[in-house]
Amino acid sequence: MNSTYWLNKKCVLTGGSSGLGVSIARALLTRGAHVVLVARNEEKLVNAASNLGDRAGEVTPFVADVTREEDVARLFVEVESRWGQLDFLCNSAGRSARGRALDTTPDDFQQLLDVNFLAAVRTTRAFAAMLLQQQGHLVNIGSLASKIAPRYMGGYPASKFALAAYTQQVRLELSPQGLHVLQVCPGPILRDNTEPRFLDHQGGLPAEAQRPAAGAKLRGIDPDWLAGKILDSCQRRRPELIVPWKVRLLVAVSQFSPRLGDWLLLRATTN
Repeated sequence: MNSTYWLNKKCVLTGGSSGLGVSIARALLTRGAHVVLVARNEEKLVNAASNLGDRAGEVTPFVADVTREEDVARLFVEVESRWGQLDFLCNSAGRSARGRALDTTPDDFQQLLDVNFLAAVRTTRAFAAMLLQQQGHLVNIGSLASKIAPRYMGGYPASKFALAAYTQQVRLELSPQGLHVLQVCPGPILRDNTEPRFLDHQGGLPAEAQRPAAGAKLRGIDPDWLAGKILDSCQRRRPELIVPWKVRLLVAVSQFSPRLGDWLLLRATTN
């Protein structure tokens, strides 16, 4: 691998105030890239950016809500005036959920579609021409729930399935013109904050719904390790990264035999 590949690359990263987004930013900066770090919570974003300082690259925090068209337009103007080009766009902004399918309202689905899917559509449309000009990278952070739909995850799998479909369509249409498109489908990411999540979503759900990935029997993924894998996959211009790799077998089985796939998924998410 070319150790100088990312040097001076111009990068935009949404969802950059916490979690995997921060780890991807750190990996880019360590390799000498310049990063506009985007999130809607100004305090968290500024803290994240300050903690990423003193590295080889340059980080600029930019407060924006990428579910809003006008904010994406402001982001585009910032990038165009600052650099006039873009090599890497990573759509990492996202939100998970818990709930039974029938208890999940259309409004609940719409909120998750806005942040997990339509936000990526907005940023991709805004920056596609720049990325094509540089033959750069579009990275969409999905989930294992982009491939399989476990119980008790509310509207989350539907929103991530939509992102996966869009990513594939963009890849098929724009890869021949030089754009690299990567779909990342990770399992549960290790978090610094170990306090229980989704307590307001429980509504009588079984205990496993509270666990990471709704009870999937998977080891948490180190976000810094995953960030390195994502950048390596970009350099190799791979179309997809599924972690852990063994889930690819479940995905293949589910396509071949939905009945068997459902049985295996239940076994994998039930104590």
